[in-house]
Amino acid sequence: MLYHSTNNNQHTARLEQAVAKGLAPDGGLYVPDSLPRLPKAFLRNMSAMTLQEMAYAIAAFALKGDVPEDVLHDIVYSAFDFEIPLVKTASGNYVLELFHGPTMAFKDVGTRFMALLLNYYRTRHPEWKTLNILVPTSGDTGSAVANSFWGMPGVRVYVLYPRDAVNKIQKSQFATLGGNVTAIEVNGTFDDCKSLVEKAFMDLELNSLMRLTSAMSINYARLVPQMIYYFWAYTQLMRQQKVGDLVFAVPCSNLGNLTSGLMAHQMGLPVKRFISVENQNNIFYNYVKTGVFTPKPTQYSIAPALDAGCPNNFARVVDLLGSHDNICRHIHAYSYDDNQIIETIQRTYSNEGYLLDPHTAVAYRALGEDLQPGETGIALATAHPAKLKALMEDIISEPVPLPAQLARFLGGQLHVVKMPNGFTAFKRLLLDNA
Repeated sequence: MLYHSTNNNQHTARLEQAVAKGLAPDGGLYVPDSLPRLPKAFLRNMSAMTLQEMAYAIAAFALKGDVPEDVLHDIVYSAFDFEIPLVKTASGNYVLELFHGPTMAFKDVGTRFMALLLNYYRTRHPEWKTLNILVPTSGDTGSAVANSFWGMPGVRVYVLYPRDAVNKIQKSQFATLGGNVTAIEVNGTFDDCKSLVEKAFMDLELNSLMRLTSAMSINYARLVPQMIYYFWAYTQLMRQQKVGDLVFAVPCSNLGNLTSGLMAHQMGLPVKRFISVENQNNIFYNYVKTGVFTPKPTQYSIAPALDAGCPNNFARVVDLLGSHDNICRHIHAYSYDDNQIIETIQRTYSNEGYLLDPHTAVAYRALGEDLQPGETGIALATAHPAKLKALMEDIISEPVPLPAQLARFLGGQLHVVKMPNGFTAFKRLLLDNA
């Protein structure tokens, strides 16, 4: 199957090239020329499958034989080796808990799949020598990517994070690893970190000397596995015989998670609509309301994974849905500020006994405001509350236990390279390690 650039439909690539480079040479994002629709019989019979069985079948169908069956089987079964439960809350709505992986964030799903797929391609190309993974993070992406590639031969990972914007627990998950993982503290914002990575991909000298790729959601390999948990949520509802008009509420920053949901819908998942939910960095919300896409400087919030002032998967959303009118037919948009997020967490915990992290809280609140009678609402829970332990304890005035898989990182020594906000310094750091 061919993948084209969102900047130019005539620029195409095979899956290996799209995944290995991340960005197209013209700076666009890769999207499939067409997504195959799953047979209706498959959708009816999904409830008899395990998560891994269903994940493999959907991935194989979506990738159309571009990855050998045995290789894809091993990748999928390794990436989906933890539970993704669908929890019904006292309100009658559902939460899909995507945070039971190694770093307790939904990004474990996409990054583990991507790491294993890239490693397969790397072993086929000894001339690549070292594969260099560049990833900006506001917390969760960096930890998921670093742990997915940690210790992998022939791979180096550079995690760029903004100074004073990543908490101790999140930082410890990637900055204590060492080995083939380099943590870089940038004197700037998350958008500055993203800009440095994007400039590196467009720098001819760097790319002639190093094989660079991205582990952000601009990499198509992140999106394929994320499609699968949308189907898994539907499957779990089928087992309960409670599938009404299905509505997914998705916490949004760079729109990768939403893009995966739209792709699942195009492959046949019966979704009535999606709800995109942002914090005060409400770029996509403003686009839905006005038809004008206007990036702006990032504002820090209590939901740091949503702090993005220029959602880089916007081009994919437009490519998939086309016109602004069609986007509005498929997506309702909401945004909430810090005070509204805090109020939602406190109210839900007090009234329903369920603790939402700030990112999940925006999606859960939007369900309550948008859902209509006869509809079944699912909020995507993208991170465990303990990843923001101190903040959560301030909000609910109670201790929040730290799971063992988070606590294990805190005893390690931090290994951090501090860097000014400038491409010259970043390029020099990369060249020194080439």
